[in-house]
Amino acid sequence: MLREALRAQRWWVLSSLLLLATCCVVPFVLMPFEVRVGQLILMSAGLALAWTLLGGFAGYWSFGHTAFIGLGAFAAGLLETEFLRGTGWWGFLAGMLFGCTVCAAAAALVAWPILRLRGIYFAIAMLGVAQVLSELNNNVDMFGGSLGLVMPRLGAFGLRPEALFYYLLLVSTTVVMVVAFCIRHTRIGQGLAALREDEDTARMLGVPTERYKIAMFVLSAALTGAFGIIYAHSLGYITASSVYRIDFSLNMIVYNLLGGIGTLAGPVIGAAIMVVLTQVVLGRLLSIHMFITGALLVLLVLAAPKGILGLRLPICMRRRAR
Repeated sequence: MLREALRAQRWWVLSSLLLLATCCVVPFVLMPFEVRVGQLILMSAGLALAWTLLGGFAGYWSFGHTAFIGLGAFAAGLLETEFLRGTGWWGFLAGMLFGCTVCAAAAALVAWPILRLRGIYFAIAMLGVAQVLSELNNNVDMFGGSLGLVMPRLGAFGLRPEALFYYLLLVSTTVVMVVAFCIRHTRIGQGLAALREDEDTARMLGVPTERYKIAMFVLSAALTGAFGIIYAHSLGYITASSVYRIDFSLNMIVYNLLGGIGTLAGPVIGAAIMVVLTQVVLGRLLSIHMFITGALLVLLVLAAPKGILGLRLPICMRRRAR
């Protein structure tokens, strides 16, 4: 099934590879500020793709995915600073593995009770999970309390720091895209689509809905945690308020809605548009920045309720009618 999907989507795959090759040369041709904008686009796109494994494919919208950004960041930070005492890239890789494992274990732990909820109840419950973890980080001495953690510095291999983290985010986003593509075009993807449309009917048809939901929740949590770890290292110093940010969770949803929820390219397109709009186009209009951003977002959603990729269907239908 996956091989057939690759053959059927060969132009999409080739376009993605061409885009990836173009992204590889960005740090060598653009200014540092533009590279940082590229960092933000890659991180936003990667987080939105990780969110869509659960929210877009399975239909379980999470308002609290920032829980795994913070959990992954603090788990990796504690391992690297308290136990490994730095150790450079080996410490970073160990922290990445440990942080993602902690996020996956935490998701598996809360999956059984929380995935029994649906719709807005699940979304609000996830928001509560994020708030609980944030308060624990703020009040438990082991996590540094309100003082936070200082993350170890990483060697740059002759690259500027912004270029180094750009490439780390590029690799991570590519991995998430490949994982999402493989899931979407396999039997699991078909089962998730049935689950999203009508969970009760899917269960009656033999789809292992509980197993699929838990698997996507755990995988989405682990991938989200990986971006939290890279983000923590890019900051160099983290507190609960810097990684448990509610706007991270809301932005993941916005990027999916803008580009096309449940699609692969949609989150990437939505993230690119919103980051360029907020950081470049409206970056100098600080006094009315949020007002213009909100107004434009409302207009875009009204004009394309199924996202930007959803505009293709009416166009195709009109062409066939001719």
